[in-house]
Amino acid sequence: MAKIKSVYVCQACGGMSAKWQGQCPNCEAWNSMEETVEDKPSTNRFQSLAKAAPKQRLAVIEAEDLPRISTGVDEFDRVLGGGLVTGGVALIGGDPGVGKSTLLLQAAARLAEQGRAVAYISGEEASDQVRLRAQRLGLGRAPVQLGAATSVRDILTTLSAGTPPALAIIDSIQTMHSDLIEGAPGTVSQVRASAQELIRFAKERGTAIVLVGHVTKDGAIAGPRVLEHMVDTVLSFEGERSHQYRILRAIKNRFGAVNEIGVFAMTEKGLKGVSNPSAIFLSQHAEPVPGSCVLVTLEGTRPLLVEIQALLDMGGPSPRRLSVGLERDRLAMLLAVLHRHAGVACMDQDVFVNAVGGVRISEPAADLAVLLAIHSSLRNKPFARGVVAFGEVGLAGEVRPAPRGQERLKEAAKLGFSTALVPAANAPKKPIEGLRIVPVSRVEDAMAWARE
Repeated sequence: MAKIKSVYVCQACGGMSAKWQGQCPNCEAWNSMEETVEDKPSTNRFQSLAKAAPKQRLAVIEAEDLPRISTGVDEFDRVLGGGLVTGGVALIGGDPGVGKSTLLLQAAARLAEQGRAVAYISGEEASDQVRLRAQRLGLGRAPVQLGAATSVRDILTTLSAGTPPALAIIDSIQTMHSDLIEGAPGTVSQVRASAQELIRFAKERGTAIVLVGHVTKDGAIAGPRVLEHMVDTVLSFEGERSHQYRILRAIKNRFGAVNEIGVFAMTEKGLKGVSNPSAIFLSQHAEPVPGSCVLVTLEGTRPLLVEIQALLDMGGPSPRRLSVGLERDRLAMLLAVLHRHAGVACMDQDVFVNAVGGVRISEPAADLAVLLAIHSSLRNKPFARGVVAFGEVGLAGEVRPAPRGQERLKEAAKLGFSTALVPAANAPKKPIEGLRIVPVSRVEDAMAWARE
């Protein structure tokens, strides 16, 4: 009888080691190595008789649009790219209590009310607990099939009986167990094997599957990183439990735009979509205040108006540079560009920059709005009401264009803004009604406009 060989697998990155180590040599995580049985490739004496896979030229293959299933939740459909894809597998992660199960239960109830078969499999709660949550949300009469199981074999046997459901929700993948391999639920090998069986079922039977994933203390989806490569869509549900608003963000999407976001408000009756999210990212000041500038940013295909606030105060021998919702290293770079090319020195000032509403801005088109807010706070003079700005700033002091500038300007005009400070390359050829365009090509031009 062959001897069973065991290896130690890191639960954070999936790296393997022949012996136990306190720190993973790949990702340097501590106490993450767990023992598991090594998977050996199976040998078959008829393997030499296997035929080569058929090949076709790309131009000959006929491609058709994949059918989509609308969940009935508009913001959820927007992030997915128009709805769930038949046979597609989505992975959604988020902090505990942020509302993942609530969102999926609402989507399952809407689909079931449309006459589609929906199965909700819970590996963490009993069926009566899910039923109580549905009653609190006013969904107690929805014809959703509930089940509490952790064995992947039992789940697939149940789903295969009769007509497969249009949607199956697995809450969560870390609680699933496959009998094909050894190991406790939640380990790297079990998560990978369980997800692989569910994905195979989705592709063969045409059922859309949504997997719920736990997250680590750093906010990343727990389990092997290969899990994100196996699924079609990866969604991240963000938000603080103490705040009302939640943001659903698409990190990976084979059937839609990446970095698309959906905004929800948590209410007593569950999550409700916010049709105009720009309103929650803008502070309502009675009068214009210094250190404030409105940015037109782009999240996926949706333009958003976000207020950028800056506060400068006399610092000590080592002034601080802090930012919330923006990259701190980029803030230090912008301060150097502001000093070198516009003559505005902040070397003796503590600089604090914040994006209102808790939104995270990663695109460089926020540079111009950040510099204008810093300049306004330093001079203690506010801008006139109705001013927006966007544009990337380079180290040479140039203001570079931002993608999809026309959509940004139209969104600002729709919300009643009257003046837009934009890169010269983004200046529209035709005037936009109610919006005055101020094109700038360098940082000093923008600061000269701000001094007027």
